[in-house]
Amino acid sequence: MAPASRPAQFNPADFTGAVPDNLIAPAGAIVDSAALASRLSEAVAGSDDPRDVRRAVVALLRETQKSGRAVIADHFAAAPSRARAVTHAYAFLTDRLVQAVWLTATRILHPCPNPTEGERFAILGVGGYGRGEMAPFSDVDLLFLTPTKVTPWVESVVESMLYMLWDLKLKVGHATRTIRECLALGRDDMTIRTSLLEQRAICGDDALPDELRERLWSELFSRTAPEFIEAKLEERAERHIKQGGARYVLEPNVKEAKGGLRDLQCLYWIAKYRYGVEDAADLVPLGVFLPEEFEQFEAAERFVWCVRCHLHLIAGRAADNLTFDMQVEVAERMGYSDHGGRRAVEHFMQAYFRHATKVGELTRILLTALEAENIKQEPGLLGLFKRRPRVKDPYEVRQGRLDVADVDAFLADKFNLLRIFEEALRTGLLLHPHAMRLLTANRHLIDRDMREDRRAAKLFLDLLLKHGDPARALRRMNELDILSAFIPEFAPVVAMMQFNLYHRYTVDEHTIQVVSNLAQIERGELYEDLPLCSGILKTGVNRRVLYVACLLHDIGKGRPEDHSILGARIARDVAPRLGLKPAECETVEWLVRHHLLMSDMSQKRDIADPRTIRDFAKAVTTRERLDLLTVLTVCDIRGVGPHVWNNWKAQMLRALHRATSSALENGLEDVNRTTREAKAKRLFREALPDWSEAELRAEIGRHYGPYWQGIPTAAQVRFAHLLRDLPEGDVRLELDPDEERDATRAVFAMHDHPGIFSRLAGALSLAGANIVDARSYTTKDGFATSVFWLQDGAGHPYEAARLPRLRDMIEKILRGEVATRQALEGREIKKRLRGIEVPTHISFDNDGSEIYTIIEVDTRDRPGLLYDLTQAMAAANIQISQAVIATYGAQVVDAFYVKDIFGLKIWSRSKQEALERRLRDAITRAKERAGA
Repeated sequence: MAPASRPAQFNPADFTGAVPDNLIAPAGAIVDSAALASRLSEAVAGSDDPRDVRRAVVALLRETQKSGRAVIADHFAAAPSRARAVTHAYAFLTDRLVQAVWLTATRILHPCPNPTEGERFAILGVGGYGRGEMAPFSDVDLLFLTPTKVTPWVESVVESMLYMLWDLKLKVGHATRTIRECLALGRDDMTIRTSLLEQRAICGDDALPDELRERLWSELFSRTAPEFIEAKLEERAERHIKQGGARYVLEPNVKEAKGGLRDLQCLYWIAKYRYGVEDAADLVPLGVFLPEEFEQFEAAERFVWCVRCHLHLIAGRAADNLTFDMQVEVAERMGYSDHGGRRAVEHFMQAYFRHATKVGELTRILLTALEAENIKQEPGLLGLFKRRPRVKDPYEVRQGRLDVADVDAFLADKFNLLRIFEEALRTGLLLHPHAMRLLTANRHLIDRDMREDRRAAKLFLDLLLKHGDPARALRRMNELDILSAFIPEFAPVVAMMQFNLYHRYTVDEHTIQVVSNLAQIERGELYEDLPLCSGILKTGVNRRVLYVACLLHDIGKGRPEDHSILGARIARDVAPRLGLKPAECETVEWLVRHHLLMSDMSQKRDIADPRTIRDFAKAVTTRERLDLLTVLTVCDIRGVGPHVWNNWKAQMLRALHRATSSALENGLEDVNRTTREAKAKRLFREALPDWSEAELRAEIGRHYGPYWQGIPTAAQVRFAHLLRDLPEGDVRLELDPDEERDATRAVFAMHDHPGIFSRLAGALSLAGANIVDARSYTTKDGFATSVFWLQDGAGHPYEAARLPRLRDMIEKILRGEVATRQALEGREIKKRLRGIEVPTHISFDNDGSEIYTIIEVDTRDRPGLLYDLTQAMAAANIQISQAVIATYGAQVVDAFYVKDIFGLKIWSRSKQEALERRLRDAITRAKERAGA
């Protein structure tokens, strides 16, 4: 249809709808309706071509959109926590754009001076846009609503509007429906029903939205509350599973993750559907939420919306994943700063996780209120009871949960604030939200006198020791701030994030996972996976000491001081309060102080070196402490996150425990190189029964002493075969699975030449292999024997089908067909991981080994780092005998056992400083190459 011959005039009154009173900037600064009306009139004047009209209008609206967004972004930067004002501002700007497009389509492109009843037509915002909340690049969900059927005129208007909105680069979700279709589809499709729950008239006929709303409530919503609630909860559970199932995910999706924006919206949808409220604040007069609980709801909603809006603005598009690089930028925009020994991003993420926890509590409160009205089914009793369990006074079972029957009697004895958790464990019942509210409101009763009372200490220790699943009680106590009220020293680590790729949980959740692992071992559930620890616990250890050490081992984190040293001092104060005897307190303090010692020794040192075993044995002093530290170490590593524990770590810890226990029992003098070397040669002979005595003597005689102590017999046997008649210039390679170590073993034999270790490390790195351990030895007759243990990118041994390709790549690199340094140039750290910083520390240790200097390089992991470090050492004429690689997410600790060109330790301070400069230069080159 051709446009009108005379220019149509627009005026400010054409832009309808109440202007929100809490916009981030003045409404006129975002969109000046009078100026927009005037400029629209000018844009469409004098043109008879619909395409010219559309182009002119889109150009004007694109300018309006750009300036409006800039105003909002500028004001948001000045007030980075005014979330609601920002989301309303973006919705207001979108309203004006949609209305301008509607006016252009109905007045200019498709005028209909005398519309019939069937051509009544309204445009509604639905979903988040209907709620009036939008992030900078949120979808615009529109419902084009007609009374009976969709006429050709309506179709033409809708088509023209959509083209103009798409030209504005808006992501439009749309549907054209009659009221009857809305009702029918809403009955069958829960997503459509949810979007219709949040509808808002934008422009067009005034009566249609009211009619739709009235019929939805009278014919659909009011009759189907239980169905809607169950569907939303099922949808929520499925969403949580997809997002990882845990609230404490390293890089959460702020919209979809547990405790995120969608959970808050789900609360609102359920409340609105059931109670008919327009605002969550209306739940307070209804008694569903207490005033302070609504404040928590608002605070969480405001915080998550702020985060989401900042994410969109940083990315310049819709982005909801709070990746590591985004975390750093959002923290900066929201005004967080480095202090107290922690980075700004860690403070920011701690706040995020605290809000996520509160969302979970609010969800439980609302759902229990619905259960009380029989709107939602009561939960089962964890499958433990088929009938109602008996509870002690002053408790009762309400809605399948443990509640307080007599509040006055409960509060008359403040020890009940701990005793209720023991009753919950004893009965297997969850706490009722009424009881949780009571605990939260009265946690001030846990004062200094109570904390120092032996009755409270006994109650708390019983929670840890008597009921088989202390993690359940600890987790709920932590969420209700009861744990930090009873142990105030625990408060700083609550929801504390560790900004690295290694720890998968916040510090408090990690601690609870460690306690849970200990309980699982005690229950016999991990016997096949952890035979050593299971055997230690079965034999018997001091459980009080072990559980308290697990609870306190990371309590010193997040401060400038070494967390092990600070944690030990804190344990010195806390352990006596918990009722431990002086000797037990001393052991707990020692365990906390040295809780990283065993993992460091097993992962960063050569446990085949007698000096390593002697030093470790001197540190632990007794078999009791060795056993306690072993269990704590295993529980700690397993509590870091899924897939961190593997056979490699298990084998190294078992070997260290076995060697150390033998040293403690038989005396440290029994741990020496001569004994070990003789035993290794005997085992080697036994492994080759078909070899002649002359062949065995020749093979044994060609290797120096460290060779026999440094690698297992299986690798020595493979080298013996590879070295047989090895031609000049040849490199022999074998790739085999080493199931015991959960890695692929790469064995190389070749003629020796300078820098061979670096060349091999570069080849393996370029082939994409992660090197977890490496040994290299020179024979007396001029050969080099090197063994590397490799894992793929996921931390697993290479599958058999992938080994031929890995071998082919390694051989090509060793033949010089691929230049290592040039090939590594393209290997960059992923952008989302560049914000993770690890300071570089380089140390020289001449006491940790009898014949080698140990150079330990602790720095940020990067592609090709090991190659760069070994190249730097080769250039300095440093002989590398062994490299032990320990990776902790983005942090790597490489320990090199080295000698100088004369086969001596590096004692000279000037030589150490010169080598350190070379290594730091290599790290800098690796950093620049990786784009970090």
